[in-house]
Amino acid sequence: MKIRMINTSKHPLPKYSTPYSAGVDLCANLAETGPITLLPFERQLIPTGLFIELPAGYEAQIRPRSGLAIKHGITVLNSPGTIDADYRGEIRVILINLSHELFVINDGERICQMVIAEHQQAEWIEVDILSETERGDGGFGHTGR
Repeated sequence: MKIRMINTSKHPLPKYSTPYSAGVDLCANLAETGPITLLPFERQLIPTGLFIELPAGYEAQIRPRSGLAIKHGITVLNSPGTIDADYRGEIRVILINLSHELFVINDGERICQMVIAEHQQAEWIEVDILSETERGDGGFGHTGR
């Protein structure tokens, strides 16, 4: 699949790290503003300088990087964030610092992963009753697993 992308940052286009990678890392584009310091439990919108044109039926999912999460407590607040096929604005990422220490984000730092996923839109049909299943209306923890 080919996806059109505008890159207004000075960083290279995202690329897959291995032949089996599902996602690409996105970098912070902070050349004009300088580093951003995330205080404990603070959230900020981080620019990437990237704009994409997804084909209909696809979304881009923005997910945390496991290394930032385990080492520093930095994650994507609305994870996974969804970029719809008709969005043409800059990809910006809501990061939050869930640690008790401040964290500095520098220009070019890898801040998240982006995964391209196919999706469908459902046709909603209003009914009065749903089919029965063994689980029924059992919620969280109901299956005992």
